[in-house]
Amino acid sequence: MSADTSQKRDYRDTVFLPTTDFPMRAGLPKREPEFLKRWEQDAIYKQLRTDAEGREKFVLHDGPPYANGDIHFGHAMQKTLKDLIVKSQQMLGKDAPFVPGWDCHGLPIEWKI
Repeated sequence: MSADTSQKRDYRDTVFLPTTDFPMRAGLPKREPEFLKRWEQDAIYKQLRTDAEGREKFVLHDGPPYANGDIHFGHAMQKTLKDLIVKSQQMLGKDAPFVPGWDCHGLPIEWKI
């Protein structure tokens, strides 16, 4: 039994593919500036912070960036996990601002060297 591979089979009728205006590709590099502009115009974060006033506080201080050498996958993972924790606490009804840390103690020494 030999398979005829000269004809391409059309599988569209065998799979449920809904008709939608949703794009097949996200096109993030092109669309990200539009998202950022809208978020800034609508003051999304400011509105979130205002709505959270008076709620129970949840603060997770993010430590200094890359204090232990060059950036690596672990840094991306810990930033993602901390972001997930803060956002989930906000969604649970707490006042959970994102508080990034910064290490400037070694900077004056680095400038002298």
